[in-house]
Amino acid sequence: MAVPLRQAIRVGAYVVSRHLKRVRRYPLVLMLEPLFRCNLACAGCGKIDYPDAILNQRLSVDECLDAVDECGAPVVVLAGGEPLLHREIDKIAAGIIARKKFVYLCTNALLLERKIELFSPSTYFAWTVHLDGDRENHDRSVCQEGVYDRAVAAIELAKARGFRVNINATLFDTAEPERVAQFFDAITEIGIDGITVSPGYAYERAPDQEHFLNRWRTKELFRGIFRRGARRWSFNQSILFLDFLAGNQSYTCTPWGNPTRNFFGWQRPCYLLGEGYAKTFRELMEETDWGAYGTGNYEKCANCMVHSGYEATAVMDSVRNPLKAAKLALHGIRTEGDMAPEISLSRQRPARYVFSDHVEEAMARLGGSDKRAQSPSGAD
Repeated sequence: MAVPLRQAIRVGAYVVSRHLKRVRRYPLVLMLEPLFRCNLACAGCGKIDYPDAILNQRLSVDECLDAVDECGAPVVVLAGGEPLLHREIDKIAAGIIARKKFVYLCTNALLLERKIELFSPSTYFAWTVHLDGDRENHDRSVCQEGVYDRAVAAIELAKARGFRVNINATLFDTAEPERVAQFFDAITEIGIDGITVSPGYAYERAPDQEHFLNRWRTKELFRGIFRRGARRWSFNQSILFLDFLAGNQSYTCTPWGNPTRNFFGWQRPCYLLGEGYAKTFRELMEETDWGAYGTGNYEKCANCMVHSGYEATAVMDSVRNPLKAAKLALHGIRTEGDMAPEISLSRQRPARYVFSDHVEEAMARLGGSDKRAQSPSGAD
């Protein structure tokens, strides 16, 4: 596994302490979105379909650091949108690092060469570069030619400067196991520190609705990939989550494990679904109807197997059952035979479509505030 030892120890101790205190729900990773604006328009993305007045908004440095303090998670992912479009993203990252939190800055890398001087290598910092496969697959995924080559060049630059660099690969139903394996081999040779991999979530507003994976197809795909050499790749994920992707674990999601803070507030219930927003982290944790969400509970969650929902489940399982994780690390991920029982969808509630309501409310708040909309704090 590519998770640094210091981080593994810190997170493990954090989980154990919560377990001993009998804390039922607690965060592991804060998903912090300082902005929604992006310099790409990927066909599978459901994060950038907002009016310009909202896309122009930025969380301030203080708002970001207050969210980190309020949440208390040991790991912070700076996401978006494209975080490097935020003029003060370096100050945000530095403030989080000063708090001894582990920071992963997710980027498409188009601005990385220009912005890299603003950052310094640190045990607490890593770049996570978005790469959805080889040159052809990635450029098709992001709907622009040449992005793969620029991303690889940025990875090589960051590694030469002494940074830790991971990739984040989102896979769709066009993915072929042999080709994904070859991509993992090629990107490993470049010298990346780890791979984060996950099936794409079927965002309801994504332009391309035809290529999201269902759960059965996800398991078959990952069995095919892992069959071709999982041990030679370093994943920045728990081995039990990878085993879950291969259909060998019956997990329910832990949406509070990766709480999200963005322009709208604290997002209910998770990074993938914006079904409502809380003003404070405490309100999010205490007043969200968590049982209303997750595979088997809600139609929008039916096919989800994304790490932002299930990695926390796997990490908690690893800490509670270390021998289970150790045996898996020793023997490898099973890629043949029966799969773990699937969650029944027979009692899930139907989907609600509330995106437009949130947008209308936000636009009403911004109404008459042209100055804020045109000159957002921290705009690039």
